[in-house]
Amino acid sequence: MDTTVVSNANSQEHPSPISQSLKRLLFSRGSWVGYLFILPWFIGMIWFDAFPLVANIYLGSTDYAVGPVENANWVGLDNYVKMFTEDELFIKSIGNTVYYIVLSVPLTLLLSFGIALLLNTNIRMMGLFRTIYYIPSVIPIVAASVIFLWMFNARSGAVNQLLYAVGIQPIRWLTNPDYIKLTLVLVGLWGFGSQMIVFLAALQGIPAHLYEAVSIDGGGLFARLRYVTIPLMTPTIFFNMLVGLIASFQVFATAFIMLGANGGALQSGLFYMMHTYNNAFRYFQMGYAAALSLVLFIAMFLVNAVMMWSSNRWVYYGDE
Repeated sequence: MDTTVVSNANSQEHPSPISQSLKRLLFSRGSWVGYLFILPWFIGMIWFDAFPLVANIYLGSTDYAVGPVENANWVGLDNYVKMFTEDELFIKSIGNTVYYIVLSVPLTLLLSFGIALLLNTNIRMMGLFRTIYYIPSVIPIVAASVIFLWMFNARSGAVNQLLYAVGIQPIRWLTNPDYIKLTLVLVGLWGFGSQMIVFLAALQGIPAHLYEAVSIDGGGLFARLRYVTIPLMTPTIFFNMLVGLIASFQVFATAFIMLGANGGALQSGLFYMMHTYNNAFRYFQMGYAAALSLVLFIAMFLVNAVMMWSSNRWVYYGDE
């Protein structure tokens, strides 16, 4: 008898332990119940994430404008070549976005962490203070942007009125190219409440006996912060940093409302998402906008991958 036939027959009669475990995992009665529960999420992931990503990759290599997708012509890498060789606003929008990320992410982390430390103390009416600090985060972006548009008005804005009252000359916050991005960073700090809540929840999970141990050793407030609070908060800092990076890469609504689609004077507030929006919905260069979106996705993926890799060096999870 052929040895191959004998071997196949033996493998069918005596399946390996790995295949048996895999079959039990995939086809047991309890597993099907689990599959049923995750089915809505899986369908949503395919329809809302995977399919748009594949469609975006395809459209990024076409000259698609509007109308049926069948009318799009395949152009290969032309959109990407144009991006780096002909589109001057592409580089400018990247520079503006990087400026915003470098300032906005650390400032938001510091502000939200500092406020969370204050709100973690035991004083009267603490619930009221926590509510007051969180309320700005639930105000719609459009309403908040309109309010800030008035506050930073060069002539009648409240900010310049305060500066004038203390002897400082008014600043053209939204018309001077040197101040436009800084103004948007300051406006972006308004939404620190979401990160503050996460910090506050993490702070309340730190065991009190660790602070007592530092106090017994003679450590003061700074020692408690340095040797207990910050090390145990590194997972939360890492999480908020990732969320802040992703949000900052996609900054759009506030700048669009306060400055318009062109990004203000000399396109100083033209961020990457606004440049993508303009190409898609003002110039109807959908294919080129899809290519821009894909570049943004790759950039965000690489930055987050580096963040994940570096987290092994400074994030403390307590079981190490």
